[in-house]
Amino acid sequence: MNILNAAKLIQSPQIYAMFLLWMLSELFDTLPEEGDLDKPKFVFFFDEAHLLFNDMPSELLDKIVQVLKLIRSKGVGVYFITQSPSDIPDEVLAQLSNRIQHGLRAYTPAEQKAVRAAAESFRENPAFKSEDVILELGTGEALVSFLNEDGQPEIVERAKILPPQCLMAAAPETDLKAAFDGQADLMKKYGEAVDRESAFEQLEEVAEEEAEADKLAAEREALEKEKAEFEAKKAKEAERAAAKAEREAQKAAERAARAREKRQEQMMKGIGKLANSILGTFGREATRQITRNLFGGRRH
Repeated sequence: MNILNAAKLIQSPQIYAMFLLWMLSELFDTLPEEGDLDKPKFVFFFDEAHLLFNDMPSELLDKIVQVLKLIRSKGVGVYFITQSPSDIPDEVLAQLSNRIQHGLRAYTPAEQKAVRAAAESFRENPAFKSEDVILELGTGEALVSFLNEDGQPEIVERAKILPPQCLMAAAPETDLKAAFDGQADLMKKYGEAVDRESAFEQLEEVAEEEAEADKLAAEREALEKEKAEFEAKKAKEAERAAAKAEREAQKAAERAARAREKRQEQMMKGIGKLANSILGTFGREATRQITRNLFGGRRH
């Protein structure tokens, strides 16, 4: 007997149900067709089965029902263990032909309804009324109904159940360690937990890389834009400086031209004054000379 240690996994029932579906689907795809065997190759017992079906999506439930219908032809048996048949969806319950019903107690209308539902799921036995017997069953007793050789459900019988020949509690750590140590080949392959990278993590990593690439591209574009703006600003400042220098040079040239013109004007004024002075002196002397000649000539 192999036991799947799902103590932590059962705390997430939907994940556990997904694992159940995956495992049965893998077996169905892997195992050869066997038909109607006297004994199945595998038998799975799922305890606390009501946890599997609480709030289960309808799509997952439909898939589990489909697998349960087909997996029997591969020599695999599946048993669900729970407190009451009402804990299991009718679609799944309809696929479970072998039934063992221990005693139930009914103190409320809802519990009485569950007892009636459990009793009606059996093929009736004329010797007793199943609904009454279910309430009377004690420890170690059960109502049982299995398929006969023709695949028909037999009438329900009241039976004594052999007590378990093993521990019904969780296995101690020492027993688990002894079991692990006795399966060295399996422990070598499965003993170490490997947290592989999931598809979600891979897609998330790709998304992060793309986001990082987009961020770098945006930063590069912003830097290039800032560089272009800086160069344009620098070019405008250079143009303004060149224009200012040109205006300053032009103003300096104009000041120099005005200074030359002023000096020339002053020079011309000086020359004019000198010429006037020379001409005035020359005129006065010429006039005296002419006058002297005129008057002097008359005296003689």
